[in-house]
Amino acid sequence: MATMLSSAGGLLAMLNETHPMLKFHALSNLNAFVDYFWPEISTSVPIIESLYEDEEFDQRQRQLAALLVSKVFYYLGELNDSLSYALGAGPLFDVSEDSDYIHTLLAKAIDEYASLKSKVAESNDEALVDPRLEAIVERMLNKCIVDGRYQQAMGMAIECRRLDKLEEAITGSDNVHGTLSYCINISHSFVNRREYRHEVLRCLVKVYQKLPSPDYLSICQCLMFLDESEAVASILEKLLRSENKDDALLAFQIAFDLVENEHQAFLLNVKDHLSNPRSQPSQSVQPGNNDTGSAQNENPGASEDVEMTDESRASDGSLNEMDPIEASYAERLTKIKGILSGETSIQLTLQFLYSHNKSDLLILKTIKQSVEMRNSVCHSATIYANAIMHAGTTVDTFLRENLDWLSRATNWAKFSATAGLGVIHRGHLQQGRSLMAPYLPQSGAGGGGSPYSEGGALYALGLIHANHGEGIKQFLRDSLHSTNVEVIQHGACLGLGLVSLGTADEDIYDDIKSVLYTDSAVAGEAAGISMGLLMVGTASEKASEMLAYAHETQHEKIIRGLAMGIALTVYGREEEADTLIEQMTRDQDPILRYGGMYALALAYQGTANNKAIRQLLHFAVSDVSDDVRRTAVLALGFVLYSEPEQTPRIVSLLSESYNPHVRYGAALAVGISCAGTGLSEAISLLEPLTSDVVDFVRQGALIAMAMVMVQISETSDSRVGTFRRQLEKIILDKHEDSMSKMGAILASGILDAGGRNVTIRLLSKTKHDKVTAVVGLAVFSQFWYWYPLIYFVSLSFSPTAFIGLNYDLKVPKLEFLSHAKPSMFEYPRPTTVPTAASTVKLPTAVLSTSAKAKSRAKKEAEQKGNAEKTAAARTESSSSSTSQKSSGRGKSSAEKDGDSMQVDSPSSEKKATASEPEASFEILTNPARVVPAQEKFIKFLEESRYVPVKLAPPSGFVLLKDLRPTEPEVLSLTDTPPSSGSTAGHQAAASSAMAVDEEPQPPQPFEYIS
Repeated sequence: MATMLSSAGGLLAMLNETHPMLKFHALSNLNAFVDYFWPEISTSVPIIESLYEDEEFDQRQRQLAALLVSKVFYYLGELNDSLSYALGAGPLFDVSEDSDYIHTLLAKAIDEYASLKSKVAESNDEALVDPRLEAIVERMLNKCIVDGRYQQAMGMAIECRRLDKLEEAITGSDNVHGTLSYCINISHSFVNRREYRHEVLRCLVKVYQKLPSPDYLSICQCLMFLDESEAVASILEKLLRSENKDDALLAFQIAFDLVENEHQAFLLNVKDHLSNPRSQPSQSVQPGNNDTGSAQNENPGASEDVEMTDESRASDGSLNEMDPIEASYAERLTKIKGILSGETSIQLTLQFLYSHNKSDLLILKTIKQSVEMRNSVCHSATIYANAIMHAGTTVDTFLRENLDWLSRATNWAKFSATAGLGVIHRGHLQQGRSLMAPYLPQSGAGGGGSPYSEGGALYALGLIHANHGEGIKQFLRDSLHSTNVEVIQHGACLGLGLVSLGTADEDIYDDIKSVLYTDSAVAGEAAGISMGLLMVGTASEKASEMLAYAHETQHEKIIRGLAMGIALTVYGREEEADTLIEQMTRDQDPILRYGGMYALALAYQGTANNKAIRQLLHFAVSDVSDDVRRTAVLALGFVLYSEPEQTPRIVSLLSESYNPHVRYGAALAVGISCAGTGLSEAISLLEPLTSDVVDFVRQGALIAMAMVMVQISETSDSRVGTFRRQLEKIILDKHEDSMSKMGAILASGILDAGGRNVTIRLLSKTKHDKVTAVVGLAVFSQFWYWYPLIYFVSLSFSPTAFIGLNYDLKVPKLEFLSHAKPSMFEYPRPTTVPTAASTVKLPTAVLSTSAKAKSRAKKEAEQKGNAEKTAAARTESSSSSTSQKSSGRGKSSAEKDGDSMQVDSPSSEKKATASEPEASFEILTNPARVVPAQEKFIKFLEESRYVPVKLAPPSGFVLLKDLRPTEPEVLSLTDTPPSSGSTAGHQAAASSAMAVDEEPQPPQPFEYIS
């Protein structure tokens, strides 16, 4: 139209004409000018609406009227009305048009459609969804797929519950594998409802299986989320029966990845579903298994390893009768069963932690000397710190060298000291029972030892066999049956809960229930927690039974144990747990409300679910009980651990609350969700809390800070060094409160946990939650009431190791590159012997003449020394350049031997580093310590003999494909822990670390005369 309009009045007047063509002309032009004249047109909306509703009017003209009204309502901000008229506009509502109106209404349409589909899913009433709305959304989805915007299409399809379109978008994309992994990620991050997430994963598995070369690693991960052990077993079996060796390697890799998720019941099911080798001799293997099973019942100290060796022996004996394919399957089956039972990974981890142990005994020695003997809290804390510092390394030198000091522990401190051995020897499955034998209840001896050390020993056995308890289960049950002493029952219950984590074994449940019904406060608390551990994630009806007993009993300890137990049963059940959570959070008893907070935390763990966060924040500021408020804030850490960067932002205001309990909760929430990340915002939030006015807030902040900083080097964040010095200062300060001193001691242990080779990880590499780790931290956070539960933190430790394995599951010699400065990820420097002795001496008077004579002599000696040094440096530099070219293995062993040298001469080391710039990379040797932040810098050398089976970040157990199978393999020799608990072995292992401890003898006794 050539002429410019200044008003829409003329066109609006035409709407009142009788001739339909005039009305159509008016509508067409008004539609073109609506962007400018919508205020004027809005006065005539009723007329245009009546045209849309006029049945005699032409269909196209009615749609045009609807589009015009829709646009006017859009400008008026009435989006609901606008959308309902846009639906009436039919094809005239063009989804491909690039305008604000279309974009806004499409977003509104998709939101509306998504919420309607959610309601349909809940009520199964298909009539809720308007077919016209569905048509618009479908047009939009098709347009995205045609334009190649697959990620957008997948996001919309998942949100709108259109799995048919999701499948279409995935199969239509050019990179199907990449698209599928993107889908798995968004299904975990953005799909809130558990049942729907399972539907999405089933759809993805279906797409995966249709691919010409299925990605079995991802399929098995999806199937694990869906808890379909049979399907996983059939995939593993198919790979194991393949003639291609690479398929068997892939099966082993899948098994290791499944084991990393620590879902004991699922792994046992997969193991049971794997079929035995076909052929006659396979029957002869079966009774062999049963025999070992019965032998294990008689002698539960025998580990699961027995079963493996017997089976392999049976299959070896029958190799000549079997057909070769079955023989190779039998051999592979033995290996994969070893992996699935956790035996293989535990054994390799144990070797790694033992051989790479870099714990600094001088730190413990300093703590021990600065702690007053009268202070039992700090005495116990030192024992806890030692156990955590040496978790899984089997090195108990510190305990052996301080037996006299250790023996001063009485009652529950003795229980804890004995249980600490379980943390130190965690995973020592073969020897666990014999190591603890001196402390265990002696059958028939009428309980010769102290009940506290006997109870502690049973708890220790649980910690050693945590989540892998097939071999020791029966022994713990027998111990529980044969005692009426509540302390021993306490240890046995905790031990049983740990070894049968998540197996929902009815017999064990009944054993523990009978202890609970004795109504003993001490044993009942452990029984409540133990029931929860046993039933983790089963959401069984047992929870209501436990809740009923919690209402009956008078003992607070039992109610608290049961509250925690009930929370554990709903682990990961999300919406399914809502009724139980509602029941607990509305209870009059604050202890059960406190359990309700944990139930919320564990049911929605790692989901970052908005509803759960809103509920927890509500209780954090409104509940009358401090305990409930503290726990509500702490629980946020569990809900948010999959998005750690969100936590400091969400709890930042709570960390400044006037209520110290809320501040404590905020500190631990950050510690739990940001554990091992070294997140800068988390450290900034915790720093002011470490010098809070309230002692227990300082304690929580110190522990949380250690959890965040574990495995972070001083080079990557200077605040790590500051924090270490702060801990030392608090421990040495005689006037510091016991609470914060205990926090500092525990923080020292966590900071150097597992010989400085473990981190706290709640998510596996495949983004699956690590059940044991999350449960471990949840029970650990109960130490507020009961110190022995501190040891549960060891369940959340995962080794920061790269362990490459060949087809025989042995560790071959392999070098690979870490493309970062060595100092970025190095071990902390060993502490030096404090020179505090010299500061105590009073200053001696020095004459000026003697000072001058001394300085002259010093100068002459220096000049002479420098001349000698330059000559020595020349020869040294030539030899060092050749030695530097040698492999990283040599370097690490030299470091290992020279620990004490480093400590003794820091000045010479400084000179050496100053003279030569630091290398920009480092060669590591399998098995190596690779911290999470380092994974992105790891590269395999191009001419390397081995390549990994999967492309994921190189950490944990990685199966390696041998590119030169004809050449002889060189295996990496790793030190294994001594087979018996011999002191000599342990002392030898830690001798280098203890070299620092040689001190001058104290002076002879003398009489002081003033």
